Amino acid sequence: MPHGEARVAGIRHVLTDIEGTTTAIAFVHRTLFPFAAEALDAFLAAHAAEPEVAAALAEVPGEDKVGQLRAWMRDDVKAGPLKAIQGMIWRTGYADGRLRGHLWPDVAAELRRWRAGGLALAVYSSGSEEAQRLLFRHSEAGDLEGLFAGFHDTRFGAKREAASYARIAAYLGWRPDETLFLSDIAEELDAAREAGLATCQLIRAADGTRASGRHAEAADFPDVSRRFALVGTAAAAD
Repeated sequence: MPHGEARVAGIRHVLTDIEGTTTAIAFVHRTLFPFAAEALDAFLAAHAAEPEVAAALAEVPGEDKVGQLRAWMRDDVKAGPLKAIQGMIWRTGYADGRLRGHLWPDVAAELRRWRAGGLALAVYSSGSEEAQRLLFRHSEAGDLEGLFAGFHDTRFGAKREAASYARIAAYLGWRPDETLFLSDIAEELDAAREAGLATCQLIRAADGTRASGRHAEAADFPDVSRRFALVGTAAAAD
């Protein structure tokens, strides 16, 4: 959808990305990833025998499990066992207060307004479902986890494949043409639009996001509300 044709009637559901959309890219790469890398050895030494950790380690190939995990970290590989172990490490950090989930200042208030206005909300991110829940449960703006109908990761498919968005909509019982997907990545938005969703690219200046010109654009969440006339227009949530 071109930049000048943002408004879409009948939006009842909002599906949002996290990194670069609700949350600074720097938080993931400069806070979460280094936190997990620094804590990895001590965490495995203390918890490797626990069933949840052992199950994740069993999926790591080779004899040198730690070496493989660190190689995946270095190369930013979205491997399931790595995401699971990172999530467990982050869980401890959030629980003891060393971590707080970053949100752009405009996000929390607008999410609450959308939900109060009747919109149903959900998340789709490449981070694990647990990592998503932890970020919103322990966010700088308080516990926002309960605002969302669901949290979805790449178990539903790759974010640049249309089938993933169709699968999530079907799982939630949402009509694609009543669903708005928010992301900073144009190729993800392309896939969502192919699946029948309305789309909007978040252009966060602090993250250096480049506008694609292929989708409606918004500088922040209040701008999304204005461009799509969201608050006060949604039907009652399912």
